[in-house]
Amino acid sequence: MKFFFNPRGIAVVGATASKEKGGNIIVSNLKKGYSGRVYPVNPRYKEIEGFACYPSVSDVPDPVDLAIVFVAAHMVPKMIEDCAKRNIPGVMIQSAGFSETGTKGDVLQQKAKQIAEKTGIRLWGPNCMGLVDASRRYVFSTVTPAIWDTGLFPGNVSLIAQSGMLAGAFLIDLMSHGTMGISKVCSIGNKMDVDENDLLAYLIDDPDTAAIGLYLESFTDCRRFMALSRGTNKPIVILNGGKTARGAAAALSHTASLSASGVIVSGAMAQAGIVEANDFYQLADYCKTLGMYPNIPPGNKNRVAVLTYTGAAGIVSADIMDRHGLVLSEFRAATLNELQTVFPEWMPPSNPVDMWPGIILNGSKKVYGKAMEAVCADPGVDAVFIHCFAGGFSLETDLEMMARTAGKAGKPLFCWISGERERVYQFQVSAQQHGIPVFREVMRAVECMGMLFNRPLVNETEERPRVSQEICRLAADARLNLLTSEKGALDEYVSKQLLGACGIPVVEEKQVFSLDEARQAATQFGYPLVAKGIVPGIAHKTESNLVRLGITSDHALETAVTSLFQTMEGRGSILIQKQVQGKIELVAGFVRDDRLGPCVMCGLGGVFAEALNDTVFGVAPLTLTDALHMIDRLQCRNMLDGYRGFDPVDKNTLGSTLVTLGNVGCAFPDIQEIDINPLIIHKGVPVAVDGLVVLAQKVESG
Repeated sequence: MKFFFNPRGIAVVGATASKEKGGNIIVSNLKKGYSGRVYPVNPRYKEIEGFACYPSVSDVPDPVDLAIVFVAAHMVPKMIEDCAKRNIPGVMIQSAGFSETGTKGDVLQQKAKQIAEKTGIRLWGPNCMGLVDASRRYVFSTVTPAIWDTGLFPGNVSLIAQSGMLAGAFLIDLMSHGTMGISKVCSIGNKMDVDENDLLAYLIDDPDTAAIGLYLESFTDCRRFMALSRGTNKPIVILNGGKTARGAAAALSHTASLSASGVIVSGAMAQAGIVEANDFYQLADYCKTLGMYPNIPPGNKNRVAVLTYTGAAGIVSADIMDRHGLVLSEFRAATLNELQTVFPEWMPPSNPVDMWPGIILNGSKKVYGKAMEAVCADPGVDAVFIHCFAGGFSLETDLEMMARTAGKAGKPLFCWISGERERVYQFQVSAQQHGIPVFREVMRAVECMGMLFNRPLVNETEERPRVSQEICRLAADARLNLLTSEKGALDEYVSKQLLGACGIPVVEEKQVFSLDEARQAATQFGYPLVAKGIVPGIAHKTESNLVRLGITSDHALETAVTSLFQTMEGRGSILIQKQVQGKIELVAGFVRDDRLGPCVMCGLGGVFAEALNDTVFGVAPLTLTDALHMIDRLQCRNMLDGYRGFDPVDKNTLGSTLVTLGNVGCAFPDIQEIDINPLIIHKGVPVAVDGLVVLAQKVESG
């Protein structure tokens, strides 16, 4: 990949002297920043932008490591062949007109890809904006030359974008507003060869990159992406586009219907320690924050000192912090005493620190300096959020001092800035140079603080699970032969028999075909009981009036069983179950995703499973640590810790159940879905009281 980022020479195929066209813009951008050899290629010209022009790629002299191609789509396959014959290792195709346009364009793209596979040449694109390297001042792109007027602010954040225009327009926006510095921006377009994984692997090893952000609409290999992300200490942020529902209405199980959105990908990203953003500016701000504080590990540190010149902003900051897992630091006495030295006697300092009365008394520089020194020296402060104003009235701040004080104490410093436009721009540029993330909104500043401390935690030293002995044992268990001989949805009784054989706790139950057999089961289990009608083809029994709860006597049992047989019209059987008492109902399951393969789900269950949609997913096979992190991502996690008299959940047992579900799915490729709903928490232990296993439909031969 090095020849894409630091080539000794570049051939521009499709170069032109027409300044408004992309072929000229590429050459002009190279002329302004690239230090290697530039070879325009076009038989119509002898010279372009001061460079000698060559009639074909075969005529280009050495050294040449990269060809940037900007010609009509139908000409591209021939150009790739010419580059391969010329022994150029990499081609960056910035032309459009390929798979994004339909069938005809897809044929061209497949032809180009076949040439690459045959010759070994690497292809970047097509339909992309190429590469901008602000550190080296390399612009291998059709991005407008206006980018040079805004100033290529170098930084340590690199971006990978599947959208070409977004990469160029967004970069200019960030640069022109002084929002953040950039190391590299890679626009990858249709990803016919070079994909996000190739670029991610390169940027992970790139010494100029401290944090990596991506905008992706699809994954070439999501599991490889997860492995790369998990294997690096560099923070990674992703904005995933195209999280659309796919077939939820046709899903047999709750697990499958709840997986019909981007929630599976979100679970995979969290499992790999990747931060997820929801819009473009949040992506940039998250990356900016992590680029400035790449070595701050996620954890329980969340105590913030707020230094403000307006009490209202301090109050709003505290309100927003509460929603992002942050708390106001409780200052020690020594800190309060230090602050009091620059405060009026009548005003005792507190957190948030309203510095305005002190500023009136002692001036802004002295008060800001004393406040920074005091809170940074306090062991109860994990981060500092400072409010600044630029222009309009006398409120001077010393950014260098603030950065130095916070850096010496090892405490992240965040800044909210408001004021006059030009002064704010200058402030942002200066703050960036001093390594201080600065924001125009209190909300975004607090959001980024919360992200820094509460982002996904990954145990990088833990060995990833493989096809373990447990999976092999499951595959050899004779009780599970149904999983290779049956097809479609199995009934609840058979499903739970299989789950129990795998080691998942299931409710005591008996399948009966008459009232007498139901009475025998009642004698065996004791009351209270549950009776369920099992009818072929009906997966959701509650909606079909096939469940009777709270059976506490022989008479109630007779009434329930008789009613069920009438509803069933002579079909199927009845399950008599010991009624499991528990205040918490969860749902757990397995689904085989088209993109990620075997995945496990856990969430709030019962009749609210789909209504509230509090679910999380993980990619199987899971470690127990993976499973515990999944549980901790649930919004209802406080309920699991013994909230308001609820029995605390044995999370290790619940986590083991999730691990087992993943193992079962990995052991038996025919399993498409497993749904356990509800998984009732009884005396802290999860018990499956309903279950559904869905197998792949067999393809008949002949």
